Amino acid sequence: MRTYELLSIIKPNIDSEEFEKISGKIEETIQSLEGKVLSTDKMGRKKLSYDIKEFRDGYFVVHNFEMEPAQVQKFNRQLRLNENILRIMLLETSEVKA
Repeated sequence: MRTYELLSIIKPNIDSEEFEKISGKIEETIQSLEGKVLSTDKMGRKKLSYDIKEFRDGYFVVHNFEMEPAQVQKFNRQLRLNENILRIMLLETSEVKA
């Protein structure tokens, strides 16, 4: 398993209950693909540097998790299908062993 970091920007026009539901859904998706959530950092609502889909701000959430590399493509596809997520950035943070 490799370690990944996911930064998600969620639409700002939703209420806090819906925000929690979307964040929970991301964690459920990780677990359904045999991954393990290591930590979740809900950074709150922040102003964007530039408009994304006509929004000037969004809710930022960072998930650190472990997952098999073969499952990452499925996970990425499922995230992109969620209309409430404006942008994602998925990085592998595993240490390289020499």
